[in-house]
Amino acid sequence: MFCFRSRFFLKSRNLNRNLTLNSQDYYLIRKNDMQDFMERCMLAVGTKRSHAQSLAKCLIDADYRGHFSHGLNRLDMYVRDIKVETTFSDREPQIVKESGATGLVDGNNVLGPVVGNFCMQLAIRKAKQIGIGFVVAHRSNHYGIAAHYSMQALAEKLIGLSFTNTSPLIYPTRSKQRTFGTNPLSIAAPGKDKDAFVLDMATSTVAFGKVEICNLKGEKIPSSWGADNNGKPTCDPEKIINGGGLLPLGGSEESSGYKGYGLNVMVEILCGILSGSLYGPHIRTWQTSSGEADLVIN
Repeated sequence: MFCFRSRFFLKSRNLNRNLTLNSQDYYLIRKNDMQDFMERCMLAVGTKRSHAQSLAKCLIDADYRGHFSHGLNRLDMYVRDIKVETTFSDREPQIVKESGATGLVDGNNVLGPVVGNFCMQLAIRKAKQIGIGFVVAHRSNHYGIAAHYSMQALAEKLIGLSFTNTSPLIYPTRSKQRTFGTNPLSIAAPGKDKDAFVLDMATSTVAFGKVEICNLKGEKIPSSWGADNNGKPTCDPEKIINGGGLLPLGGSEESSGYKGYGLNVMVEILCGILSGSLYGPHIRTWQTSSGEADLVIN
């Protein structure tokens, strides 16, 4: 079941029941009903059914794991990208070249989760045959939470890793210009008795979606999360959204934000630069549909 706050979500005949927590209204919605709603939204703008299903599964996994910034909260972005045709759904990812253990994939500008699934399944096949699989893709798009892909390796008793670069949202240490994205990284390692270690984190202090949610709720944020349009740390989420940006993991230089900046650049090297794709400030601006995102998955 999902628990959603009424402030963000519309009422529906599929709602199970209403409850009140801390004087705020919430609604419980069946997981299958929510996934069906997401699929129907994507189908309505011309998305191929298999692509709509891949996207809905990714968004549901994000909400189910508590990453509300990357679940239903992001659906409108994917709908818009398909609707204005900056993202396509009439093609599939393709292998450009490969070796026994490596592969380069052209995402053909389809939905990020479609490219991410294709790459992870290719990497898994190579790892089972050779012992390791390393696949990088260019011409992809926003692919949701990184753990959605790294965790696919767990079913095969493999260790999975997933990285992606993103639109420039972060002020690097000692900078007043947004240069790099949140560039998340994830690792999933199987343990005993179906247990597992799963790490999924942005290399910024938080994901941009968490700032958006705090702004909707009218809440202040820690100064280590982001900065205004002059690069100065702020507790006002609206200043970050309207012309500002995020800070690297750790926040300011005094609290070791340069370490997060270093991890951020590492992901950029493994993704954007290694694949020969766009990187850093050359990637299109966040939440615009001005052209191909050309993001990279590793």
